[in-house]
Amino acid sequence: MAEITSEQIFEMLKDIQQDVGQIRETAVQSRSELLAVRTHLNAIQLDIHTIYEALARQNDRLERIERRLNLPAAH
Repeated sequence: MAEITSEQIFEMLKDIQQDVGQIRETAVQSRSELLAVRTHLNAIQLDIHTIYEALARQNDRLERIERRLNLPAAH
């Protein structure tokens, strides 16, 4: 069986350290991308909420118009 020298162990540790650094960098990038997606989802959710509010106001207006004109509800 071949002996493992200190230099070989040192080289393996350097390789492992480099791999860990790459993994860490990838994790940071993934975290940034996830934060961007989360921000976009929050913006979309706010937009949808705003649309629902506008739709509710339009529905209220339509109901008032129908009542004033004595029209049957269009539901």
